[in-house]
Amino acid sequence: MSSIKPEKGSPSRLIIHLDMDAFYAAVEQMDDPGLRGKPIIIGGGPRGVVSTASYEARAFGVHSAMPVATARRLCPQGIFVPGRRQRYQEVSAVIMQALGEFSPLVEPASIDEAYLDGSGLERLFGPPEALLASIKARVREVSGGLTCSVGAAPAKFLAKICSDVNKPDGIFILRPEEVDAFLCALPVRRLPGVGARMGASLEALGIIKVGQLRRLSQEFYCSRYGKWGEVLWQRAHGIDPRPVEPQRPAKSESAETTFERDTRDRDFLRKTLLAHAERVGASLRRHGHSGRTITLKVKFADFRQITRSRTLPEPTNATQTIFEIGCLLLDELPLPQPVRLTGLGVSGFEERAGQLLLPGQIVPRSAEGGPSPVEEERRRRLDRTLDCLRQRFGNKAVQRGRLFQEDCE
Repeated sequence: MSSIKPEKGSPSRLIIHLDMDAFYAAVEQMDDPGLRGKPIIIGGGPRGVVSTASYEARAFGVHSAMPVATARRLCPQGIFVPGRRQRYQEVSAVIMQALGEFSPLVEPASIDEAYLDGSGLERLFGPPEALLASIKARVREVSGGLTCSVGAAPAKFLAKICSDVNKPDGIFILRPEEVDAFLCALPVRRLPGVGARMGASLEALGIIKVGQLRRLSQEFYCSRYGKWGEVLWQRAHGIDPRPVEPQRPAKSESAETTFERDTRDRDFLRKTLLAHAERVGASLRRHGHSGRTITLKVKFADFRQITRSRTLPEPTNATQTIFEIGCLLLDELPLPQPVRLTGLGVSGFEERAGQLLLPGQIVPRSAEGGPSPVEEERRRRLDRTLDCLRQRFGNKAVQRGRLFQEDCE
């Protein structure tokens, strides 16, 4: 543990956090005017979870990560939409490009939120109120009418909290001289990184508000919570020296599916792996990535989750290679219970593998094998041909025959 305490954000530092309002649902309502003003819930299938919900649906208690079955019970009149990831990515890309018109330092935090470093921009755009209003107006213009909520503060984590204060379609600016009073009155569960488990632990210590966090030493939190304890103490004092980092490199690519019915049918599971491999491989090629570590994720009927990984001698983005390794990992895996979810991913984009893909996964083990260089190149040529055809005629124009066969082998 370092004994050096970072300094608080400089008064001249202005970090902005932008969060799109009910992004997926808002895109659906924008593209289909008939959905406007109605309770839209993004998520499908009785076993799925809600990705997001329009504010009309949230009025009934529906929220993201909620099981779809629960959402249907709370909001029986809700309109359930399976979602269009590619469309959301298209709109997100336009928004992120527009943010670059205001600052060269833009850090996408997810598909619907981003940080900007607004330090010194008052000479170009006026005071913070004018800058944030201009950002909101530009986002609305380029996205076709979508709204966002924006927060500004001297530190990154504070800006994220501020963007949530006046949702939806709001602005909140926290000035340096207001930080201490704002933080002391803030519930500890509002601090980014404090989840239900950490919140309950702090509340057991009698700590409800951030001001109460300040009563105990940094050493106490470090001894109790480890590295996160140091961060917790820093956040309680408004310390967050992290810069806005544009264009963070991707570390992994993955896809997963929750089944409508639990199953032990290995042929069916292999088919799902092929569909995952198609999605992951296409995304890797589209972004110019290849990875050496392939990871299989399996969740059983009792919600127990395991992952298995294999690391290839050379990086790949070939659909067939990803699929074959996924099948090998599945074949090695006993199925003591029916399976409710499978996932497949690729990581290790760097020269040497070392990136972990999915939460809770084991350390990847090295593996000899994989296709020969000649076979790998043949697969890459096939993928390039299929990618071109799909780009020209649509994603469903060409599909691998194995997706239609009973046996995926």
